[in-house]
Amino acid sequence: MVNARHTIKGLRWWIILLVMLGTITNYLARSTLGIAAPTFMKDLHLSIQQYSYIVSVFPAAYAIGGILCGYLLDYLGVKFGYALCAVLWSLLNMLHGLAQGWPLLAFLRGGLGLTEAAAIPSGMKVTAEWFPARERGLAGGLFNIGTSVGAMLAPPLVVWAILHYNWRMAFVVTGAIGLVWALIWLLCYRPLATNPALSDEERDYIRAGQEAHLKTACDDKGRSSVLSVVLQRNFWGIALPRFLADPAWGTLGYWMPLYLITVRHMELKQIALFAWLPFLTADLGCLFSGTMCALLIRYCNAGVINARRITFSFGAVLMLGAGFVGFVDNVYTAIALFCLIGFAHQCLSTTVITMSSDLFARDQVGRAAGCAVFVGSSGNFLFSLVMGGLIASVGYSPFFVCIGLMDLFGAMLLWGLVRERREA
Repeated sequence: MVNARHTIKGLRWWIILLVMLGTITNYLARSTLGIAAPTFMKDLHLSIQQYSYIVSVFPAAYAIGGILCGYLLDYLGVKFGYALCAVLWSLLNMLHGLAQGWPLLAFLRGGLGLTEAAAIPSGMKVTAEWFPARERGLAGGLFNIGTSVGAMLAPPLVVWAILHYNWRMAFVVTGAIGLVWALIWLLCYRPLATNPALSDEERDYIRAGQEAHLKTACDDKGRSSVLSVVLQRNFWGIALPRFLADPAWGTLGYWMPLYLITVRHMELKQIALFAWLPFLTADLGCLFSGTMCALLIRYCNAGVINARRITFSFGAVLMLGAGFVGFVDNVYTAIALFCLIGFAHQCLSTTVITMSSDLFARDQVGRAAGCAVFVGSSGNFLFSLVMGGLIASVGYSPFFVCIGLMDLFGAMLLWGLVRERREA
């Protein structure tokens, strides 16, 4: 038995904070391109169309990486699988600084997409393992805060690197931060079953609050096929809403800085001052989603799945504000609407991501989350590709309207397709 003097009280919350730090480094690296785009596009003489090619490669590769990383994490385990992917994405991000044209940037973005796809499946595997059902909404919200914190830190950090050094150094700095986190993860993380710092009392509390399908594996080897996941109705119930939701996040990360500079005529220093604000409100959306679910379960007697669906629908209604971005005259009103987009998107996105741990067995969570990443990132890829081809002719406004409407259809699919698992 572990000596109580060597245990850490509330260890599961420290674990999810460590995961959140990993998500921060992931999205910090991912967001560097969008902030540096106006500078390197001018330096490398790139067109909007060429930039759209670079941007579109990432979600395409990320979609494939979702399946590959989910499979890798289920077989290698989250400790070594996540660390390996973090090292790879950090090195690939640093190599962006060597690019002399758009083909190499596109190639490196592809590699980044393949490896960065590990973040969400890793977070969901840790959440499924370390938290009882009633706490997974909040835990999922906490680690998903890293997506917006990383994107929030990118504008001031990247602009600082550009102004003091150059755009190439911006990629080196954000990549190096990821390498540091990978080392910390390897040194600090241990699974629930063997973690010496976990008290018996907390371990029993976690396991007592988990559904039966999370306590047991699907077969005697603890492995299940990708096909067994994607053939389930519940998978498509959470994957298709992600297909419709993910383009909003891609727009904030890749197109918003370019839009503010080219259409709203903001300067690079103003981007550093204001472009992080939508990601701050996105942090609040992450926290709000978990809190709203918990309150619905506790005070409204809602089931876990219904609480998630109500929260997603609330975020989808707020997303309607995105449709007004292109029609307001004041640039600060446009930024305020981007802030609303950030809050609403992370509210609904965190909710639907967390549902993979509610609906699938523990040995399926990595692949379920990874395959959902594939579907969601496919939507982001197609949307970015269409944006790049049509912005010059139709402008940004029609795309903002589409972003505002798509999540309502996602909410309909979530209510129509997802079914709660019935425990034996």
